[in-house]
Amino acid sequence: MPSPRSSRERRAGCSGSGRPEFLSLVSQRSLVSPDSPSRRKESGSSAAAPMPEEDCMKLNPSFLGIALSSLLAIDLWASKRLGVCAGEGSTWGSARPLMKVIEISGHGIPWLLGTFYGLCQSDSSAAREVLLNLLFALLLDLVMVAVVKGIVKRPRPTHNKMDMFVTISVDKYSFPSGHATRAALVCRFILRHLVLAVPLRVLMVLWVLIVSVSRVMLGRHNMTDVLFGLLLGYVLYSVVEYCWLSPLSAPALFALWSH
Repeated sequence: MPSPRSSRERRAGCSGSGRPEFLSLVSQRSLVSPDSPSRRKESGSSAAAPMPEEDCMKLNPSFLGIALSSLLAIDLWASKRLGVCAGEGSTWGSARPLMKVIEISGHGIPWLLGTFYGLCQSDSSAAREVLLNLLFALLLDLVMVAVVKGIVKRPRPTHNKMDMFVTISVDKYSFPSGHATRAALVCRFILRHLVLAVPLRVLMVLWVLIVSVSRVMLGRHNMTDVLFGLLLGYVLYSVVEYCWLSPLSAPALFALWSH
C-alpha cells in the first residue's frame, strides 16, 4: 500500500506538470481573437469615424442631381402626354400623315439634294458661294448630330413607332433631334443670306416651330431632345459663319463648281 507521502508527491508532480498547460491556455484566452465581440466593437468604433467628403457626396445625392432627375421625369411624362400622333390609335392619330409630311420637310436628304441641284444649275458666283456654304452647313449638321447621338445613346421614347423616313444606325437614338437642329440651322442661314419679304420670314420661323413640335407629337423625341437640337442648330450656324467658304479661302471648291 503506497504511503501518504508518495501519494502527495504524485499529486504534486501531476499539478506541477499541468501548470504550464494551464498557463498557456490562459495566455491564449487573454489574447483577443479577430472575431471576438471586443474586436468587432473596436472595428465598429473605427468604422464610425467621419467619412471623407467625396464618399459622403456619393451616398448623399446633391441638390443638383435630385433636380436633374426630377426634370428628366417631368420631361418623359410631358413628352408622352404630348405624343398625340404617335400611332393611328392615338388621340390625334388622324393627323399623323400630315405630321409625317412635316417630318420629311425637315429631313436631311431633301435639303442635301436640293442644295446640290442648285449648285449644279447656278450661273452666279454669289449664288454658288451661298449654296456651297449651305451644303457645308448641312453636312456639318449631319456629322455633329450623329456624333452627339453616338455619345449620349439616349433611346427613342417607348411610344415611338420606328417608321421614320430613311434612317441610319444612329437614328435609333433620340438625343438630340436632328430635325430640330437642321431646322434652326437652315432658318438662321436663310434669314441671313436670302432677301425675303416679311411674310416669308414669318413662315420660315413658323416652319421651325412646327417641325420641332411635330417631333414630340409623333413620339420621335422627348422635349429635351428638341430643345437641345434647336440650341445646337443655332450654335452650328455661328460655326458656319466663322468658317465661311469663299473663293479666297477655298478656291479649289469654287473651281470645281465653276462652269
